[in-house]
Amino acid sequence: MMMTANLNGGGRGGGEGPCGACKFLRRKCVKGCVFAPYFDADQGTARFAAVHKVFGASNASKMLLRLPLHKRLDAVVTLCHEAMARLRDPVYGSVGHLFSLQHQVMNLQAELAHVQALLSTFQRFPLQSPQQMQPPPFDLAHNNEYTMEPSNLDGVWEEEHLLQDGTEDGDFQELASQFVSRYLPAVKLPACT
Repeated sequence: MMMTANLNGGGRGGGEGPCGACKFLRRKCVKGCVFAPYFDADQGTARFAAVHKVFGASNASKMLLRLPLHKRLDAVVTLCHEAMARLRDPVYGSVGHLFSLQHQVMNLQAELAHVQALLSTFQRFPLQSPQQMQPPPFDLAHNNEYTMEPSNLDGVWEEEHLLQDGTEDGDFQELASQFVSRYLPAVKLPACT
């Protein structure tokens, strides 16, 4: 909301009609009207209506008359802003808007701190190309190159192996292929010769 002072003499009881405040109050705008420089005849009426409803015309004129001329424009801007905020939110006025903005700032600061913490965590680790991140291919011919950690599958393998007493090499390969197909479905074994 931008306030401009109407210093051209319009709305001061001249031939151009009353200022926005006097128009709202339905009175003659006299020369030296305290509201005339700040409430023009077009948009000033609506702004003054809000100021009048919240503060009253008498209180607003007393406040402006107590101030020096160079501070009156800022006071009118403040009065209009507070009056519009008070009409939107009768309980908190502009303070409610300030609380809302402070809450947004706190949330954004917390989010920024979280993102900065994540960023510092990621900066500690070296960047890897996508090829480095893929697991190495499983090759049965060279399976001694990759050390395997013991897992809970070892116990299952031992139990199944113990159940099959007296197996020969052909039976062992069949048992191995059953185990792989059951517990490692992604691994494809070469065909037996």
